[in-house]
Amino acid sequence: MTPASIQPTRTLLLDIFSLLSRRRRIQLGLLLVVMLASGVAELVSLGTVLPFLAVLTSPEQLWQKPLVQALALRAGFIGPAQLLLPATSAFVAAALVAATVRLTNLWLNTRLAAAVGSDLSGEVYRRTLYQPYVVHVQRNSSTVINTITLQVGRTVGALNSVLILATSLMVAAFLLIGLLLINWKVALLTTALFGSAYIFIVKISRSNLSRNSRQITAASGQLVKAVQEGLGAIRDVLLDGSQPFYQEIYLKADRCQRQLQAKNDFLASFPRFVLEALGMVAIALLGLLLVGQKDGGGEVIPLLGALALGAQRLLPALQQAYTGWASLKSFNADLAGVIELLKQPLPPMFVASAPLELNHAIQLQGVRFRYAPQLPEVLSGLDLEIRRGERIGLVGSTGSGKSTTVDLLMGLLVPSGGRLLVDGLDLHDPLYPKRLLAWRAAIAHVPQSIYLADASIAENIAFGIPKDKIDLERVRDAAAQAQIASFIEGSDGGYKSFVGERGIRLSGGQRQRIGIARALYKEARVLVFDEATSSLDNTTEQAVMHAIDWLSKELTIVIIAHRLSTVQNCDRVIRLEMGKLYVRQSS
Repeated sequence: MTPASIQPTRTLLLDIFSLLSRRRRIQLGLLLVVMLASGVAELVSLGTVLPFLAVLTSPEQLWQKPLVQALALRAGFIGPAQLLLPATSAFVAAALVAATVRLTNLWLNTRLAAAVGSDLSGEVYRRTLYQPYVVHVQRNSSTVINTITLQVGRTVGALNSVLILATSLMVAAFLLIGLLLINWKVALLTTALFGSAYIFIVKISRSNLSRNSRQITAASGQLVKAVQEGLGAIRDVLLDGSQPFYQEIYLKADRCQRQLQAKNDFLASFPRFVLEALGMVAIALLGLLLVGQKDGGGEVIPLLGALALGAQRLLPALQQAYTGWASLKSFNADLAGVIELLKQPLPPMFVASAPLELNHAIQLQGVRFRYAPQLPEVLSGLDLEIRRGERIGLVGSTGSGKSTTVDLLMGLLVPSGGRLLVDGLDLHDPLYPKRLLAWRAAIAHVPQSIYLADASIAENIAFGIPKDKIDLERVRDAAAQAQIASFIEGSDGGYKSFVGERGIRLSGGQRQRIGIARALYKEARVLVFDEATSSLDNTTEQAVMHAIDWLSKELTIVIIAHRLSTVQNCDRVIRLEMGKLYVRQSS
């Protein structure tokens, strides 16, 4: 999402709220009640200060008030000296209750923000996983990783800021009511002083916070990209000695991000120190004014103490509200990035009952394809038939459309024109959406670079299957067919031995044969080898191709290769040039 497309904070928050579940909305409503209770508790706590200070300084004057005397006599107190204990008890109880309610509110705020963050994170990841293959092809993975990991975390921070802002405003409103009840003139003056100061600060810091937010998001993306590229090509980095190059990219992005975050933190915190000093000056001036009006300190000290305590609590509430707002503004770009992924359209959710059987042939009839309307066609009217049990070799120069053809064949891409038929059935018929899923379930893909998780060999062969549901007998059978069983069973841990991150403990040929075993574990009837041996040396390639030759003749196999020698044992070798079938050869 470009900076220009980032919407106002209010709109972003409404978008987030609209995407929440009904349960979370109810919880937010209940949390508002707790916020209201926090405000009331602060008001009661402030209300007990005035009688407490009056008892300490001049209990006789407090006893002269009719309401106080009536309540005291009813409670069994007969003189002003006896007011100290109940006034102190009421003050302490009110302070403890207010603190308890505020702590409860804070605990609920953080818990709810974390729960909402988990919901959003899971939904972003789910929607990303379910996007069509063409979306993943066109998207930069570092941007997605940055959003799912870093930006979702900052969105939780933004939600927490919203809740802190709401709580602080609620508390500030009730404290203001208390100050108005004590002395409305002083309360209005205090509100005008501090309110105008915060409004001025908001106006001067708003644009800086938003700009820094966009730059922090961009720097985070560069940071993830630098880590991906540096560690992903660690062999070349070590061989070329290019560590300083990647370190500089990383440090530049990291330094920029941290400096900008430091600026935002300063903008969020500095008003507190300025306004605390301003508040102390205001209280001192107020004391002078009240003493001059009251002809002594007997009545002034309780009043001034109550006002001072109220201001002392009002200032942190206002500061927390401002900090929440500032934090929220600094997370604008992160909110926008998360919302963009949350609004990704989901395809209809269907579950294929069983893999689609291939009884006769796969047909590509007049298939055309382009990755975007403004891009040229990769395939131009391709006609191809692959019969059940055939072994087809697909060769051609780079950019000829080989990988696009098999992506279409596997149902990962939708033709821009033409049809893909399996036994005469159109896989992309909108009336039968489950058909495409059933076809995908019938296919296994062995790419050039096999992704291996840092897990056991058994878990990598039964890839995507929960550990407790892996069929070890099926794993052994798949490994035997892939000509890798003897190596696995001869190792110390057998099928439980770990392969290391990305299979670093295995040779290239061993990784490819585990990829073949993974395809066979799936019990697919159609296997696609997408340049699966192109990165191997001749001896290893021959060993892998020998393993493929030994596979069941009931399987339909499509092999993409650069070299004709790789596909020499295929039933047919088909050459693609410029998106069209150019030459057909028989082996």
